[in-house]
Order: sequence, then structure tokens, then C-alpha cells
Amino acid sequence: MTFEATSETHAPLPLTAQQLDSAAAKCVALQQSGREVHSKRPFAALLLSPDNETVLISSLSLSHVRHAECELARNAADNYDWNYLAKCTMVSTWEPCAMCAGTIYWAHIGRLVYLASEKTLQELTGAGNVENLTLDLPCRAVFAAGQTPVEVLGPLKAEGWEQKVVEDAALYWSHRA
Repeated sequence: MTFEATSETHAPLPLTAQQLDSAAAKCVALQQSGREVHSKRPFAALLLSPDNETVLISSLSLSHVRHAECELARNAADNYDWNYLAKCTMVSTWEPCAMCAGTIYWAHIGRLVYLASEKTLQELTGAGNVENLTLDLPCRAVFAAGQTPVEVLGPLKAEGWEQKVVEDAALYWSHRA
């Protein structure tokens, strides 16, 4: 298998505003159901097919080291072709940490959309929170160190997506204080 890092044929198609809003709504609903129904930490991710509409797989945070984005990226890499994933989009409620960004990169997912930033998460959970020791390393910095492109959109302040994620997550973190 050969791959040219700059090949346009391997890049995701542009997202329309309607597709972006639809995916964001699905991801927030996934985070909410994970928190309410499954008592999971408020982190969710889903993978859109190259049509930017079909959800291929989704994941919740399973533990402190089995984050939603890592689990999804590993699952995607195990189940989908390398070139196919380059045309896919991961949508995450929160900006992926360095571990998750690295896993997204190695899975070869072509685009990441995150709704709320890592800095906002730290503000919500508080510095030194043992349940969420955020890293001050933006996912863009991790991707920039790589050899293949990962398009990044986020945080999504438009349409209030970041605020919706924060409001839902606050319901979880307020019980952990």
C-alpha cells in the first residue's frame, strides 16, 4: 500500500453547515446518554463516513486511559481501510488529549471536529482534578508533528455547541466535587 500525504483524493469532502450541526447534535446526545444511562464520564466520539452523514461507529469514555477518541480510532483502524479512514471525520465532544490525538493520527482519520476545548475542560473540572488531569498540549500541535495531514475544526463556539457540551458535562463533574 502506498500513500501520498498530499494527495487530494485521500482528503475528506467539505462539511456543510447542516452536516456539521447534525453530527454535533448526535455527539452531544451520545455524551448525554453515556452520562445518564450508562454512568460514563462525559466524553463521546463518533466517526462519520466519507459522505459526512453516516455514523460508522461511536464510543464513550470507558476509563481514565480508555478515552472515547482512542477507543474509536483503534476500532476504526481495525475495521476500515487506511485510505477510507483518510476520508472520514471523527467528531468528539471534547478536544482530544495528546494520547487520543496520536491514536487518531496513527489510525489515519483525515479530519477531527471537536466541540469544546481542553482548556475549557480544565476550567470546568478544576486544576489538579485527579479524575481529569488535562494536558496543556493542543491536538493541533500533535498533528503538526506528523507526516500526514489531519484537518482540525474546533472548538465549535458557533451555534452554541461548546456551551452545550459544557452544560451537559457540568452535570457529571458537579457530583464529583
